[in-house]
Amino acid sequence: MQTLTPSTKIFLAKSSIPNAGRGLFASVDIKNGEVIESCPVIEFPQKDLQFLKQTLMVNYYFLWGKHMDTVAVALGFGSLYNHSYDPNTTYIKHVEEELINFVALKDIKKGEEITVNYNHGNPYDKSPLWMKDVPPPHE
Repeated sequence: MQTLTPSTKIFLAKSSIPNAGRGLFASVDIKNGEVIESCPVIEFPQKDLQFLKQTLMVNYYFLWGKHMDTVAVALGFGSLYNHSYDPNTTYIKHVEEELINFVALKDIKKGEEITVNYNHGNPYDKSPLWMKDVPPPHE
């Protein structure tokens, strides 16, 4: 197991996205391709998904596993990145290591909000989300 330390590249504050609550922001300039944060995850078996869906955690887990048949909650700030259909970051799952990395898709300036596309981390997927308060993308 590798040693992980908390990221010093981000901080949590009030989001600039309407109705999003809190969000993550760059505390330093971040370069395209740079790992912003590496987060360990807690994996839940498929049988527990029915219970998670009845809680606030429904908006904080990732589909997980080789066959996407389990779910995981990212520790650190991993489950707190806000959604955007034009994200500046993506995430890469490392199932075997029980780890998820958040990686910059472009240069991010200090103070800029950091966002990901919730559609399986695919920054180009414009599919509607399950969350009712996230508006569909503008075409």
